[in-house]
Amino acid sequence: MSQTDATEVDVQALEQEGEIAADYIEGLLDIGDFDGDIDMDVEGERAMVAVVGADLDELVGKRGEVLEALQELTRLAVHRQTGNRTRLMLDVGGYRERRRAELTKLGEDVAAEVRRSGEPKPLAPMTPFERKIVHDAVAAAGLTSESEGEEPERFVVVLPA
Repeated sequence: MSQTDATEVDVQALEQEGEIAADYIEGLLDIGDFDGDIDMDVEGERAMVAVVGADLDELVGKRGEVLEALQELTRLAVHRQTGNRTRLMLDVGGYRERRRAELTKLGEDVAAEVRRSGEPKPLAPMTPFERKIVHDAVAAAGLTSESEGEEPERFVVVLPA
C-alpha cells in the first residue's frame, strides 16, 4: 500500500467518525428539541462536526462547559461504534471559532506585555483546547509559554525571552 492509499484510508475513517458523530448529535438535538444543522469536515488529522443554527447557547454553556461535555459524549459514541479512540472536535454555534480568535488575540497581547515588562505572566485556567491556542499564539509572537497546575485549574504562564 502506498503512502497515498494510507492517507485516503485515514480520511475515510475520519469521515466515518464525522458521520457517526453527526448521527449521534442529531439524535441529541431531536431529544432536546433544538433546531440546528450539522456540518462535517476533516481538518488535518481530526474529524470536525459543527452544529449551526439559532439559539444554541444552552448547548455551549458557561465557558463552553456543556460543549466540552457534549464533545466527550460524542467521542464516546464514536469509540463505541469504531473501537478506536477519536480526536473529533465538536463546535456549536461557532463558539470554538470565536473563542479561537479571542484566545489568539489574548496570546498576542500577553506576549507583547511580557516582552515590555520582562516579567512572566500567568493566565486564568483554561481547557486543553484553549491552552493550545494560547501557546501557539505566544510562540508565533516569538516567546515561550508553559502550562502549570492540575486539571481543571491548569493554566498558561507566558515567559519572557
